Amino acid sequence: MSEHVYKQIELTGSSTKSSDDAVSTAIAKASKTLRNLHWFEVTETRGQIENDKVAYWQVTIKVGLRID
Repeated sequence: MSEHVYKQIELTGSSTKSSDDAVSTAIAKASKTLRNLHWFEVTETRGQIENDKVAYWQVTIKVGLRID
């Protein structure tokens, strides 16, 4: 069994659609400049309300990057 080492970063994604989409947005953007993204953990969820409706979802995640 090989042993892995991870670096952990924090990202916040946003979306007008859903909290899941906010997570996907953050991961997709990060994957353009980072490699070996391996896992994520949602640490905070919040949103913005406009006209009595959810206008934006904002989700903060911790992401683990496997070190080569």
